[in-house]
Amino acid sequence: MTNPIADPLVEGLDDDLDTGLVTVEATPEGLAVVTLNRPERRNAFDAELIAALSETFETLHGAEGVRVVFLRGAGGTFSAGADLQWMRDAAELTEADNRADAMAMARMLKRLWDLPALTVALVEGGAFGVGGGLAAACDMAVATEGARFSFSEVKLGLIPATVSPYVVAAIGPRAARALFATARVFGAAEAQALGLVSEVVADAAALDAAAERIGREMLDCAPGAVAEAKLLVDEVYGKQIDHGLMEETSRRIARARVGEEGQEGVRAFLDHARPSWAVE
Repeated sequence: MTNPIADPLVEGLDDDLDTGLVTVEATPEGLAVVTLNRPERRNAFDAELIAALSETFETLHGAEGVRVVFLRGAGGTFSAGADLQWMRDAAELTEADNRADAMAMARMLKRLWDLPALTVALVEGGAFGVGGGLAAACDMAVATEGARFSFSEVKLGLIPATVSPYVVAAIGPRAARALFATARVFGAAEAQALGLVSEVVADAAALDAAAERIGREMLDCAPGAVAEAKLLVDEVYGKQIDHGLMEETSRRIARARVGEEGQEGVRAFLDHARPSWAVE
């Protein structure tokens, strides 16, 4: 993906968002590419990278016009997981300090999860530990055939705690127990079968092509409706289908029907026209 920066950028984004550790490129149509930029460390996580990503996701959440957020790693690797020096430093911290450190990671992942735009992980190379969790926290993940995944924390006497809500939601409890407990490395095809990955492509060029296709497809979707559709999943998942849930889902579709996007979208469909959010 060429990741063009065009002027003007999406409203609410500016060049100051590029921190060196994380770069952000966006088009006027609202396609944003967030790149983990520590290729010399295989995009491994430390406190600084976590803070930069957290700030990036918070800014993207408040930016007007963001339609899709792609997340990828520089240098052909998504993320090798936790930085070794960061882990050495953590071993010297108190439990209270480690808890604060872990909360920074948890907040970063939640900010990614809460983005109203569609989020898509573009995975090549390794996605280990937190890297795999980052992919799970996205709405979709596209991986190259050669991508590899592992939740390897138990080999270090640790557990994949902060990423666990997103991984369990993506692949289910039984598969998560097996992968968390064994730290086994697995490939893109298995990740797709488990639900961690949405699509597998041949190579980096095909990964770029998939991102461009997804971006084009999302430009036909009403951004407000996309955000509400994501929230809808959280509202209904795991709930008993009773009168209360039926009332809630009926309320949500009724509100959408009388809303600005719903009114415009239905009229445009009936008139064989394009709504204002659809980009040629």
